[in-house]
Amino acid sequence: MTAAARRRDAGQDVTKLAAMAKLFCTDTAMTVTTHAVQILGAVGYTTRYPAERYMREAKVLQIFEGTNQIQRLIISRKLNSDHTP
Repeated sequence: MTAAARRRDAGQDVTKLAAMAKLFCTDTAMTVTTHAVQILGAVGYTTRYPAERYMREAKVLQIFEGTNQIQRLIISRKLNSDHTP
């Protein structure tokens, strides 16, 4: 993720690295919050604990600024174009 920031500061293309960073971070957030809700059991879905809010926010982040499926498509296209002679 810092590599993307350095490249951006240098005026270089960061499309692939930014997509990879968003994909990794939002998928990780969703995994962690899902585990938290599962550990808490039924009360994990209530407003009694912040886990339910964090899970909703993690899901929105997977969709916002391009869904994670679109991020995967961007990454695959950039990888393919990087290796095209």
